[in-house]
Amino acid sequence: MKKDILDKKYNHLLVESNKYKKWLELDLFKAKQDNKKPKFSIVIPPPNVTGKLHLGHAWDGALQDLLIRYKKLSGFDTIWIPGMDHAGIATQAKVEERLRKNNISRYDLGREKFIDKVWEWKEEYSQNIRQQWAKLGLSLDYSKEKFTYSDELNKIVNYVFVEMYNKNLIYRGERIINWDPKQKTALSNIEVIYKETKGKMYYFKYFFEDKKDYLIVATTRPETMFGDVCLVINPSDSRYKEYIGKKVINPANDQLIPIIADEYVEVDFGTGVMKCTPSHDPNDFELSLKHNLDLINVMNLDGTMNEKAIDYVGLDRFEARELLINNLKQKNLVEKIDDILHQVGYSERSGVIIEPLVSKQWFVKMDELSKIVLDLQKSDNKINFYPNRFSSTLEIWMENAYDWTISRQLWWGHQIPAWYNKNNKEEVYVGIEPPKDIENWIRDQDVLDTWFSSAFWPFATMEWDPSKISKLMNNYYPISVMVTGYDIIFFWVARMIFQGLKFTNSKPFKDVLIHGLIRDENGQKMSKSLGNGVDPMEVIEQYGADALRYFLITNSTPGQDLRYSEEKLKSSWNFLNKVWNASRFVFMNSDLKFTENEFDKNFVEKFSDNNLIDKWILNKLSLCKEEVNKNIDKYEFAVIGKVIYNFIWEDYCSWYLELAKVQLINDNLSEQEKLNTKATLIYVLKQILLLLHPFCPFMTEEIYLQFGSQASILNEVYDDRVYDFNVDQIENIFQIISSIREFRASQNIKNSLKLDFGLNIIKSKFISNKYILYVSYFAKNLANSILNTDYNFNSDFTSIPVRDYFLEIKNSDFINEEEIKNSLIETKNNLEKEIKRSENILNNQNFLSKASKEKIAEEKEKYNIYKTQYDAIVKKINNN
Repeated sequence: MKKDILDKKYNHLLVESNKYKKWLELDLFKAKQDNKKPKFSIVIPPPNVTGKLHLGHAWDGALQDLLIRYKKLSGFDTIWIPGMDHAGIATQAKVEERLRKNNISRYDLGREKFIDKVWEWKEEYSQNIRQQWAKLGLSLDYSKEKFTYSDELNKIVNYVFVEMYNKNLIYRGERIINWDPKQKTALSNIEVIYKETKGKMYYFKYFFEDKKDYLIVATTRPETMFGDVCLVINPSDSRYKEYIGKKVINPANDQLIPIIADEYVEVDFGTGVMKCTPSHDPNDFELSLKHNLDLINVMNLDGTMNEKAIDYVGLDRFEARELLINNLKQKNLVEKIDDILHQVGYSERSGVIIEPLVSKQWFVKMDELSKIVLDLQKSDNKINFYPNRFSSTLEIWMENAYDWTISRQLWWGHQIPAWYNKNNKEEVYVGIEPPKDIENWIRDQDVLDTWFSSAFWPFATMEWDPSKISKLMNNYYPISVMVTGYDIIFFWVARMIFQGLKFTNSKPFKDVLIHGLIRDENGQKMSKSLGNGVDPMEVIEQYGADALRYFLITNSTPGQDLRYSEEKLKSSWNFLNKVWNASRFVFMNSDLKFTENEFDKNFVEKFSDNNLIDKWILNKLSLCKEEVNKNIDKYEFAVIGKVIYNFIWEDYCSWYLELAKVQLINDNLSEQEKLNTKATLIYVLKQILLLLHPFCPFMTEEIYLQFGSQASILNEVYDDRVYDFNVDQIENIFQIISSIREFRASQNIKNSLKLDFGLNIIKSKFISNKYILYVSYFAKNLANSILNTDYNFNSDFTSIPVRDYFLEIKNSDFINEEEIKNSLIETKNNLEKEIKRSENILNNQNFLSKASKEKIAEEKEKYNIYKTQYDAIVKKINNN
């Protein structure tokens, strides 16, 4: 045994240090743009430069890194482009919060100096993110890194905006939008989070002009009543038909408003009478377009009431609500107030309740763009979603897409390339370059929604140029797979698809792999407010990046959420420690190297019957690789993880390494046969490291470097050879050993107690005496008395059916006669049940007509074995 070259205990802190730096120095992550190789490309979903990466980023990154490393080891020319998102609202909010701590507002600084402060933030946090990517071991090509607010991306953004404007896909108009009163900016529909919230339904009296009678109108938002322009009833509602065309008094401001009819109002909903406030409700706004109604905005941009609210000017909208209710109660204009639970929209970024209001904004027209996405998904060239149900989710959203509000009242972001004539503000100039007589124009101060620039990410990262095809585009576009969460399918995935189709005439990616959210151990969504978040960097410090990655990947099923589990993390670390210890054993027992021809030279050409265990592990290796290859392109990582785990833990460590120990100390084997086993040990270990590398890059690199012939495991390529040897003898041995172990456990027989046993043959399948050594080694202190003879039953032995044999174990030292008889009767009864079950199946015409010939033959074989075993047991019982 040679000197130990690996530490006795796996230390993730030592193993994971300095390796990432070396990988970068060796340029292992850079795209080679090798035209002779198949291509595989990924672009990272760009994290926001607002803080640290969370566990969801680690999960997303680990999945992508597994794919890119697997494809690289499979002989692909790979590229994984990193980048970050400027995250307009979120980043500006963070910087403003930092400034407020020093009693500074962005208005104190002015736009340019404030933007400088945001750039300082960006540089600080982008460096943090890169350090976290390094900790996770992500194989990113940093030479291609992009930022959504770089000059390069700005040119693309301006070009696309102008093109879409010229093609009438972008327009400026006055429409109802979601307004964030805290951030003072418009939001798109999908930036609004709806939560079930306790509220109240208020019922008010709207008196007719003569003040003799009134109609009851319900609302949850009384403060908007100052913007009421009419009441609406259904024309078929017999209760109110006679009132159409009449006027009522608005209780909030005493103004007369008309009663109109529209089928939009549901007869059996509420009181059947609806107030119409077009400037503060999306549905009411649509009615205003249909009926040419006035638009009365009653609020300022900060959520306070404007001059239309008369006595309530300057009050916060919710404060005005309470005062208005009290005043109307005093006037006896409140019919009743009910407590309710209702869905209320909140700003995703600031957390405040949004205010629908009419505003002049820039919009993307969605009807044509939605159609091209829907047409793509109905074609043979559709994008494949994993799982497929999310393709339907995309289609449903596209069928119901609203025009997209893309202007934001922020300073941080791509400023809209539009200018307004100083003398006629309705005259708009849109262009990549400013108007020539710039002194007569004022640029639009708004910026574009972050998702607008993110929508170009797949081709913008490929150095897209509208006038020519870049080398990156030619080689790697469309990208192979987009890995992302189901929560941003419409935010991002849909927009990438229609912008890719529109500007590259190609779908942006071939596959979309959807994963869920990471939840805590109780199934709750992780959030700051609940205090249940987990910092991936802290997990890496405690358990290592490899253990975290292995846990995240092997618990990942397409489309499903993942529960964080400390126990599973520990199990992942223990598994890596098992591989570490297995590697130590191999290195201490083999002088061979991981060279390309070492295995062929020492093993394949010199097989002997004494190397049956080596053939067996090669068979298992081939089956493992087959399952991995079958599931990798379906992104069934949990299945792959289970297959690899079982092969390494059970087949290689629990069986093969133990068998190899016996092989290496067997004096009856030649030096060549022992060398064959050493070569197999090292060869299979290398294949294990290659299989595990995409999951656990640091540890596998460390072990590989001890015996590798190249500078990194990433310079290797998977060995695609398939082995299919006849190893029935070994399978029989395993069954015998397992049965003896189970027998010892069931009878509470200590390993120190020696047992006598024999092996009686049901069929003529003899086991060579050279394999008895394995049985003795594994089964602990068994007398070496295998009998390769026909039935030789004796009442002093307990009989255990094992495949084609009966294992006969002498029982006089540990069991009494009554127990023997009971055991035999129990075995007989169990065999009777199995025989009955087989007879029922073989007499079932439905089974015989539908089952394959192989299945029927297998069942008949089982029946014959059960019958033979049954006859033997009956004979033994009678002998007793």
